[in-house]
Amino acid sequence: MADLRIIEAVLSDRGSKYAVAGGPAGSRAAAEALVKQLKRRKKFAKATHNSWAVLLPDGPLKADDGESGAGMVILRMLEREGLEGHLIVVTRWFGGTHLGGDRFRHVQACVRAYLEEIGP
Repeated sequence: MADLRIIEAVLSDRGSKYAVAGGPAGSRAAAEALVKQLKRRKKFAKATHNSWAVLLPDGPLKADDGESGAGMVILRMLEREGLEGHLIVVTRWFGGTHLGGDRFRHVQACVRAYLEEIGP
């Protein structure tokens, strides 16, 4: 699947580093395949969290991957954009300091960076 787009080093804060990736996914299987494709990259497989969401015709899917609430943040942004059939994955490498509510702002910043990259 060559449709996976990755933006590395979107931001860092107190040692945590963030990246964002995504691509077209019209089904649960396609979304899971893209996440699996991303995790084939050793760097992403070793990440602390790969949180993702996608709006599908049969309903939304999301996964926090241990970053409680992150999948919902991504999902809400997809809904606001009206972007269906497109998976977005926000990756975090934990830097040793808990970020509290800032982590949600960072997830939003990553999703915005991705949406700007893919354009209207």
